[in-house]
Amino acid sequence: MNTPSSVSAFVPPVRGLKPLRMIASHKIAAIVLVLMAFPWLAPNQSVAISVLIYGLYAFGFNLLFGYMGMLSFGHAAFLGIGAYTTGILIAHFQFPWWIAIPASIVGAAVVALAMGMLAIRTRGIYFAMVTLALSQCVYFLVYQFPLSGGENGLRGVNLANVHLGPWSFDLLNPAIKYYFLAAFVVLALWIVSKVLASPLGGVIEAVRENEARTRACGFNVEATKLVTFVLSGAISGLAGALNAIHLSSVPIETLHYETSGLVVMICLLGGMGTFFGPFVGAALFFLIQDVFSIWTEHWQLYVGAIFIIFVLFFPKGVWGTILEKCHVR
Repeated sequence: MNTPSSVSAFVPPVRGLKPLRMIASHKIAAIVLVLMAFPWLAPNQSVAISVLIYGLYAFGFNLLFGYMGMLSFGHAAFLGIGAYTTGILIAHFQFPWWIAIPASIVGAAVVALAMGMLAIRTRGIYFAMVTLALSQCVYFLVYQFPLSGGENGLRGVNLANVHLGPWSFDLLNPAIKYYFLAAFVVLALWIVSKVLASPLGGVIEAVRENEARTRACGFNVEATKLVTFVLSGAISGLAGALNAIHLSSVPIETLHYETSGLVVMICLLGGMGTFFGPFVGAALFFLIQDVFSIWTEHWQLYVGAIFIIFVLFFPKGVWGTILEKCHVR
């Protein structure tokens, strides 16, 4: 019988394994370094900001889909609520950013709580369809809301300068805007990393692996689902708030079901259930879009074809497949 040492003797060494393990064990330090360098590596800083925001949006979705195993087609509701809350508070009521952004997180969490209390009663494709239907209800309500701007969206979300004590930051400078938004992203990732490393994180993954056994062990599965759904919505709401500040407007398409489909694509591209996968997927999507949109107006066709290739050859996403091949969690 082979012993573990004798078996490992026949496993060829994987190059780059040590750096991957260091990244996996120091997630926040790794993401900070990558995010600091990324705007200077991307084709332009506008693409870098889009990757930052939609990577966070996908990260929130991945918490529910990748770690909990529940596919939602309604996450555009949380992105949109976060964006419209920040936009309305700044554009119509001149609230400072340090009130508008937390209010967006709370608003998205409240909507997620209401949707989650209805949706978690279902499973599988029924859960996906219920979240889609509820998201469309949110779309209609926001569309009819007088302050939302309706079909034209919300304009005038102007945040040109940010004051922190004696310091003032010019957000009209793309580099400064990127690092201002990145601070919120890193803080959100740090909080979620603590959640995933806690006993709650273990229960979340246990529900994904075997819901019946988790319930038999005495854990409250429904409460775990609801808490995860709310946290996922809050993270996506923060992404929406940052997007409103970035664009200085909130298009009604933010709430459209296509935006819910986009986050599924990003998550699958990068690797569901992985910490860095959403940002890898967002980087791939926006870099591919940036390249092909220069060549042709039919860039969606090429993005779709490349997505199919990635799904065929990287079934667990790019980052997920790399971790699997290198035997790294």
